[in-house]
Amino acid sequence: MTTATPATGSASRMGFFTDTSVCIGCKACEVACKEWNDVPADGLDWFGTSYDNTGELGASTWRHVAFIEQQVPSPVGPDGDGGGDGDATRWLMSSDVCKHCTHAGCLDVCPTGALFRTEFDTVVVQSDVCNGCGYCVSACPYGVIDRRADDGRAWKCTMCYDRMRGGLEPACAKACPTDSIQFGPLDELLERAGSRVTELHEAGTPEARLYGADPSDGVGGAGAFFLLLDEPETYGLPPDPVVPTRYLGASWRWAGAAAAAMLAVTAAAFTGARR
Repeated sequence: MTTATPATGSASRMGFFTDTSVCIGCKACEVACKEWNDVPADGLDWFGTSYDNTGELGASTWRHVAFIEQQVPSPVGPDGDGGGDGDATRWLMSSDVCKHCTHAGCLDVCPTGALFRTEFDTVVVQSDVCNGCGYCVSACPYGVIDRRADDGRAWKCTMCYDRMRGGLEPACAKACPTDSIQFGPLDELLERAGSRVTELHEAGTPEARLYGADPSDGVGGAGAFFLLLDEPETYGLPPDPVVPTRYLGASWRWAGAAAAAMLAVTAAAFTGARR
């Protein structure tokens, strides 16, 4: 079991590494998340395309297990016959969660301080401070955070902040029977994930790739990243997420420069008129 450093110690950045190649779609993470965090039920909606009954992340779904059914060529048999295209079914499963971005748009736009960054470098909503303005909802490039219909406040994964402060791993990682969800210091997880990708490539799975692990991406790298076996869009993830507030500082600088130029022109005009 991986433990988190409690608030009394020196905490490093903690995160999630979700290895979708070993996810079996059991939904233990969804159940554990709801039970520990007292997240209300959000319906059992069968969408007709898979065994997915929660659809997407939301205010009352902090972990969402996606089921993607694909038709692929069957493996080559003993007689050398490949079986033809579309002869076999492959299931891709992935437990999605809040990315706890390095540059978190939700945190940037919150006017009340309801969102804050913890000592573990995760992003948490204080529900008792949230005023339900919804700015954070539109600021998230992943569509993670949302408001509940009954009270209008925003909710999302906290990475079990209360458990982390007690030195425990989040409930979803604790419940995962295959270690698809791994929790620990982010730098250690990144190293482990890189080794896992290399292992899969050598085993004949060249499509394996990491998602959210690049610190130069549009959110500065994620605190919860994934090993995928197909394009991000296949899993319902944006291929190039960019936090809307990433260029806010530059925008204000340009606006300030433009305002200064206008003032200079105006001053010059008045000075010329007096002459």
